[in-house]
Amino acid sequence: MLLRQNHTDVVDADLSQYFDTMPHHELMLSIARRILGSSPRTDRDMLRLIKQWLKAPVETTDGGGRRRMEDGKASRQGTPQGGVISPLVANLYMNRFLKHWRQSGRGEALQAHVINYADDFVILSRGHAAEALAWTDRVMTRLGLSLNRTKTCVRDARQERFDFLGYSFGPHCFRQTGRWFIGASSPDQVRGPTKSVQRLKDKVAAILVPGNMGTWEGVCDTLNRLVRGWCGYFSPGSHYATDRVIEAHLYDHVRNFLARRHKLPTRGSRHVRKDAVFGTLGVLRPRMCRKAGAMS
Repeated sequence: MLLRQNHTDVVDADLSQYFDTMPHHELMLSIARRILGSSPRTDRDMLRLIKQWLKAPVETTDGGGRRRMEDGKASRQGTPQGGVISPLVANLYMNRFLKHWRQSGRGEALQAHVINYADDFVILSRGHAAEALAWTDRVMTRLGLSLNRTKTCVRDARQERFDFLGYSFGPHCFRQTGRWFIGASSPDQVRGPTKSVQRLKDKVAAILVPGNMGTWEGVCDTLNRLVRGWCGYFSPGSHYATDRVIEAHLYDHVRNFLARRHKLPTRGSRHVRKDAVFGTLGVLRPRMCRKAGAMS
């Protein structure tokens, strides 16, 4: 549990255009420290190749649909998002901040620790979150980066929720008893659809497009792999409300898909029942998928 050590003050941080603003000179120094070893010639060739890759022009499309090439040799910052080694070099550069945090003793001084995944991070503290935020702001500036002022804030996890890696942390309520507790949950619909839920919905819609001419067995298998992956990632915490939303979305799209395929009237509402979709037709219910995972 992210909040298990009573770190209830949270810096909910967001870096502004991290992949686009990493300075090349400092980034190459970070990479060189890890590459240079017993084969100087080979290592220099590798560094030269990485530098050329960082300065490769990137094709973009403007609002009018016109393509153009950006950056190139004159570029002094940024790494192409979607590039094969962009996640690696992004992690290497982010490690400069994490290493400075450790070496400067900020964790002990501020009774805090950093939790990060690539450039996404939060700082959990016992009463010193504002100081941690100010320190982080200064360090990121020295690294050539900047915090997103509109999205970065300090939260009291006892009274406010914050989202991290698709989970929602903070105050939750037991539906049966009404008792409040500090915990985690998968993306909920109480505060509106989250990006994680929307991405899942988009993937379901992409599978069940009218042009999908695959057998129902193949289509159903693809859907079930998607549901299993979702349930596997969002297994801890409470997820009752979210599972209901996803189940309804699955049923609506499967019914419409089969109604189009078999030319059923009334969009299949009378012919394709929910118990059939999650029964004989074989589509997995999220809550049943979780029960099966818990028993295995």
